[in-house]
Amino acid sequence: MRTLQRVVAACLAVVAVGCGTESSEPEAPSLRTQVAELASPNGRNLNGRNLNGRNLNNTELGGMLVSVAYAGAQSVSGKALSNVRLQGSVFVGLDGANPVTGTSFTGARFVGTLGDGSTLPLRVDSITPGTGVDSDLWSYRVSYQGSDGGWRPVCQDSSGAAASAIAVAGRWDYRQGVEGGGAKINDAAAFTFACEGAAIAKCMHFGYKPWATAANGESLAGHHQACTRMVRADFCGDGVSHTTDGQWVNLFDAAGVQGDTESWTTEAEWNEGGARCFTSETRAQAPVTCANPTTLANCGDTTHFQSGTRLISETPYGTSGL
Repeated sequence: MRTLQRVVAACLAVVAVGCGTESSEPEAPSLRTQVAELASPNGRNLNGRNLNGRNLNNTELGGMLVSVAYAGAQSVSGKALSNVRLQGSVFVGLDGANPVTGTSFTGARFVGTLGDGSTLPLRVDSITPGTGVDSDLWSYRVSYQGSDGGWRPVCQDSSGAAASAIAVAGRWDYRQGVEGGGAKINDAAAFTFACEGAAIAKCMHFGYKPWATAANGESLAGHHQACTRMVRADFCGDGVSHTTDGQWVNLFDAAGVQGDTESWTTEAEWNEGGARCFTSETRAQAPVTCANPTTLANCGDTTHFQSGTRLISETPYGTSGL
């Protein structure tokens, strides 16, 4: 069981992004989207209660920065790097015949792909190795090159300052309201710079690292994807978030990562595709209606962990828990 930390933090409202949402504001010289700050350094709250946010990722540059390619990577000197890949959240590759790994990727260049299919240069400005229980979570400060040649941060915190990202293999479908929206795509040619404060990174801080295994040997990849659905209250599994920022949620699993520490009301059961079932006591501000609803009797029954449920969430709404 991972150590839980007490958090006292204010949650800031954020703009929902990652799903092709257009802004009516004038184009800014940096990425427009801001996200709520992490509630704690490890994204964990007292008794495992996690403040949720609506964003899957917070990278937006006109169109979404949907993925980054391994191919085309260059060293700080401009030399082509080969066989680049991720081991956990750490880059490895070859500079000619010489292995390159870890902080040696500082200054490396990559090619990012936007939602409209266009590309833009990315640069790794700094790399910070993880520590302690999160020693495998490395932080990257990444910039993109604008049309004027200037470099600006890909990820921003709530004040607009540069924020870090975690590199994670694969990419996500950022669409909303369609089949496949919010899904993880296991693309061996691409990875994601998951900005801190948004769902992909938060779920890794919660302990659901997609490259890791639980104590029982079970891969946590499915738990991570289920967590990205849960954090965003993506009940229908179509990429649509049904929550506002700053709502409390308690989550737990049968893998030994997060335990049930609250006597709150069951909200939903989650797997990679969204909610397997959900109750009326949700974080949603209005009733949720799914196009293809799933039915599962006795929502919240822990025996359902044996039949495909990855996570169970609870809320204090309708109880005296908060």
